Amino acid sequence: MFSRKNKLLLLKLLSLFSVVRGYNILMIVLAQYLASIFILSPDLPLREVVFDLNLFFIVVASALVIASGYIINNFYDAEKDLINKPKKSMLDRLVSQRFKLTTYFILNFLAVVAASYVSFRAVFFFSSYIFGIWFYSHKLKKVPFVGNFVSATLAIAPFFVVFVYYKNFETVIFVHALFLFLLILSREMIKDLENIKGDLAQNYKTIPIIYGAKISKLCIALLIFLSLIPSLLLIIKFDVGLMNYYFIGCVVFLILFLFLLIKAKIKKHYVWLHNILKFIIIVGVFSILLIDIDLVLNRIL
Repeated sequence: MFSRKNKLLLLKLLSLFSVVRGYNILMIVLAQYLASIFILSPDLPLREVVFDLNLFFIVVASALVIASGYIINNFYDAEKDLINKPKKSMLDRLVSQRFKLTTYFILNFLAVVAASYVSFRAVFFFSSYIFGIWFYSHKLKKVPFVGNFVSATLAIAPFFVVFVYYKNFETVIFVHALFLFLLILSREMIKDLENIKGDLAQNYKTIPIIYGAKISKLCIALLIFLSLIPSLLLIIKFDVGLMNYYFIGCVVFLILFLFLLIKAKIKKHYVWLHNILKFIIIVGVFSILLIDIDLVLNRIL
């Protein structure tokens, strides 16, 4: 049996895990490694990629910065989250704001240390990344569309740094990146509709608050239409192996998404739409394995 003190410690660990969204970080780490193995360096032996210390420290630095980003975002959004996510907010509050800030600075310091193993350019990139996340959380988040655009850009930055590391500039990679960026940007704008009550209470200047839900939904619909273009290109023009079935599925889900978006009116509807996009992104991570089944089997066996 756990003592009261141990239960409290366990709850605080769960609270910290909730604040840094550990499940999201694990997914990003997995995505970075799968993209490195099957997209960015398909000709390199599996062992050479998996045991590449430079890649390892890039992934570690990315995970630490993202975790610290969630903390500073949670710090600035504490009051808003009480309205939008009361249950999660109560769990998050088991850890004091002072402890969160201390952890934020420690994680950023460790990220820079990890980056220093790779190169000075890596240190510069991750230092800029840290500043960018802070500036977004402190200032840009409240600016309509700019906040959404910057948030989506910051979300794909961990993949950008791996892409630069391998210096693979094939067109298909840019098309993949564009597809992911448009999905994340759409998801960020859906979150504005989902969190409109808290944003309104905290004087956030989001698109649905300033221009109304109809304009916001129109912008999201446009982004979804645009995301269909790279989807179709990856199906028709580029050789992505069995992953083309994933993109065919994406086209179906995105068309369904558009119909649901038209009918969406309440928070519950927007949560469903948010989860559809989240599902597409998560499945996409594992679908990277489908690009070349023979390559997967050869590398595993």
